[in-house]
Amino acid sequence: MLQGKQQKLTTAGKVWVWCQEVDLNSLEGQLRAPRGGPQTFPRHRIQVWLIRLSTSILLWTCLIQLLALCQLWHPHLRGWPPCLDQGDFHVHASAVSDAVNLSSHKSFHVGKFPLPLPRKYKNNGYLLVSCNGGLNQMRAAICDMVAIARHLNLTMVIPDLDKTSFWADPSEFQDIFDVKHFIMSLRDEVRIVKEVPSKYQRRLRQGKVLSMPPVSWSDDSYYINQILPLLKKNKILHFYKTDTRLANSGLPLDMQKLRCRVNYEALQFIPQLEELGTRLVRILQANGPFLVLHLRYEMDMLAFSGCTHGCLETETEKLTQLRYAYPWWKEKIIDSEQKRLDGLCPLTPEEIALVLRALGYSKETQIYIAAGEIYGGHRRMASLHVAYPNIVRKEMLLSPKDLQPFQNHSSQMAALDYLVALQSDTFIPTYDGNMARVVEGHRRYLGFRKTVLLDRKRLIELLDQYDNGTLRWDDFALAVKEAHKDRLGMPTARRVIPEKPKEEDYFYANPQECLP
Repeated sequence: MLQGKQQKLTTAGKVWVWCQEVDLNSLEGQLRAPRGGPQTFPRHRIQVWLIRLSTSILLWTCLIQLLALCQLWHPHLRGWPPCLDQGDFHVHASAVSDAVNLSSHKSFHVGKFPLPLPRKYKNNGYLLVSCNGGLNQMRAAICDMVAIARHLNLTMVIPDLDKTSFWADPSEFQDIFDVKHFIMSLRDEVRIVKEVPSKYQRRLRQGKVLSMPPVSWSDDSYYINQILPLLKKNKILHFYKTDTRLANSGLPLDMQKLRCRVNYEALQFIPQLEELGTRLVRILQANGPFLVLHLRYEMDMLAFSGCTHGCLETETEKLTQLRYAYPWWKEKIIDSEQKRLDGLCPLTPEEIALVLRALGYSKETQIYIAAGEIYGGHRRMASLHVAYPNIVRKEMLLSPKDLQPFQNHSSQMAALDYLVALQSDTFIPTYDGNMARVVEGHRRYLGFRKTVLLDRKRLIELLDQYDNGTLRWDDFALAVKEAHKDRLGMPTARRVIPEKPKEEDYFYANPQECLP
């Protein structure tokens, strides 16, 4: 390649020398008109013409060399402005229009880098995705599906969100996430479209599309060996039940890094949510440092987990009825007290009030509750409010008019809590659900921001000892501090348990492949 470039430069040099050595008298004689004819061309005009010709040839030769060098260097210079290549002249008009529209949008730049060039690859088929669960369960699933689509060279269709679960949230993807940013910021990795091409629409309407749930916790070989052949044969495939369908560990490094890139860069909330979340953070910061308490004590969590400690008998009956009403909640008969002793239940509002005091948080601490409606209402929250009167929620900080567009949309309301949790001085989840783990990982990514990871099994032992009088307050507080001195969201290796992925550390709680 370099020899070819040298030959082209040598040719350009010869052209320049030839132009200098041309016999101007001879050329002028050829351009002269016969005697008696029109006036002849002046000598200086011929010189100017030759100089322009030779300069144009030289400039075009240099331009060709620069383009060739740009194509050679561009893959290694990710942060540099992209050079033109032949594929740019074949970009669809809509893509060009999108790029123009994005130029004035805040998400035009991905991180610190300019908008990337589209990746060129042979499309092996179209992947349709139906997510299940709440906001953060779906968020992690979307990251996994993008990584799978990239690994198999697929075109991914904008995912459908869950509308039939306990929350019955009718929100579409574009109601929560910035679609244009999502598509454009990932176009150097995978092609993402809003719908399948028209030639597949009829199959889709007739339900003649292969639909299946991928196997949970699968590695990349499962998708290469079992899923890719199905896509090559059918050209279109629909995945449902998409949560935890990729292994936590043991995947190629590029897949792991892409999962992070989707989660922390591509999945931006719509501007309305981002702006309202920013306003909430500013209101809280105006009153000093604040702690976000993810108090996971809503009705759905208690029904699902079977945890009823401190509930009235009538409340327990309602939770049991709800658990049996949802067939996909497989565990029906649950020993609540044993589960609590094993550290598998969320801490109650009464328990977390004692834990916060033991950890040294004063009565003046500003606490933002990131949660839905607490089961048991004021009765269960009374002791927490007495211990910490500066408790606030988004409904207390914003007007009904501010929140009206997001009412009855649990995922959009959860997005506001997510944004506040990211920016808090301290984040404390009372249960390791999806939001707790995804926020934990995101805070690690943002610089290992303080996240207190409660050891619930140890805490229940200490709480029961303090409650029955066998442990004094000073000893209780000291033991609580000692149990959590190394559980503050600092750098640590992700725990891997072969053959037991549910028991090992979750990738999105500690994405160590993406951390400094």
